[in-house]
Amino acid sequence: MYQLEEKIWFWVLAIIPVIILLFLVLQFWKKHAQKKFADKKLLKKLSPNQSLFKSVLKLIVICLALVSISIALVNPKVGTKLETVKREGVDIVFAVDVSKSMLAEDIAPNRLEKSKQLVTQIINNLASDRVGIIAYAGKAFPQLPITTDYASAKMFLQNMNTDMLSSQGTAINEAIELAKTYYDDDEQTNRVLIIISDGEDHSEEAANVAQEASEEGIRIFTIGVGDIKGGPIPIKRDGVVLNYKKDNNGETVITRLNEETLKTIANEANGVYINGKNTNDVVENIRDILNKMDKKEFEAKQFADFKDQFQWFLVFAIALLFIDIFLLERKTAWLKKLNLFNENL
Repeated sequence: MYQLEEKIWFWVLAIIPVIILLFLVLQFWKKHAQKKFADKKLLKKLSPNQSLFKSVLKLIVICLALVSISIALVNPKVGTKLETVKREGVDIVFAVDVSKSMLAEDIAPNRLEKSKQLVTQIINNLASDRVGIIAYAGKAFPQLPITTDYASAKMFLQNMNTDMLSSQGTAINEAIELAKTYYDDDEQTNRVLIIISDGEDHSEEAANVAQEASEEGIRIFTIGVGDIKGGPIPIKRDGVVLNYKKDNNGETVITRLNEETLKTIANEANGVYINGKNTNDVVENIRDILNKMDKKEFEAKQFADFKDQFQWFLVFAIALLFIDIFLLERKTAWLKKLNLFNENL
């Protein structure tokens, strides 16, 4: 297990393309100037020891040194000890709707991105609870099993998109059925399922499945994303809207937030429906609900004693810069013997 302490220093790597571009411009300018000064044969006699290979090698060394410095500044840490600890919390599974209707932009930036923001903020406010993630459209798909690794949860969350599942629709019932398999029967923790959806194209079985889940001790909370007035579903390429989804009659499809479905599901499973328009309100409501729940103790494995690894990259960077100082741009005896460019010596 590793951690990256200061990821912002990866921006140092942006200098490398600039250096390469300046190098290419300089080489082009040199050749252009040399052509004006003398012909190719005369230049070889006047400067026989000039080496393009050495110049390229110096560029590579400098770029590698910058990469090493960047990684050293980021300060990667490696977990050296895995230990089992006792924690108290709730098992929370997030079921995120990834159907095409979630691309509607009636809530900024769109329904799916808003859903990701909501889940991310909820996770940021958790303390010792375990989380899992499910993606669903026409089918439900396990995205991340129950874990205490919040960083991984947010990483998997950001990778979710509407192309993950080929079958379309909003099979909330399948998401609930899949969520049942997430909870560990041996550790009877409080079980929470949070469904984030626009509630459209739902299966009629959803309410019945929600009731069954409630009987198994699962409380379901639903969060509605979108607007009841609705909006079209954009078809984009490279971020540019090409058209909007149309029905069989050629009319633009308008997708609307179906709050009634989500309220029914929540009611059947001893939960609450929350409108997802205001992120802060959603986070506060969920936090209040979780705080009122009894926390159950469970075992969790986690890495401890993370050790800094920046020093290895710093030493490597200094070594490369030291080499660069003594690496001249002129041919040396060993380089002449290699005759890398089939030059007539």
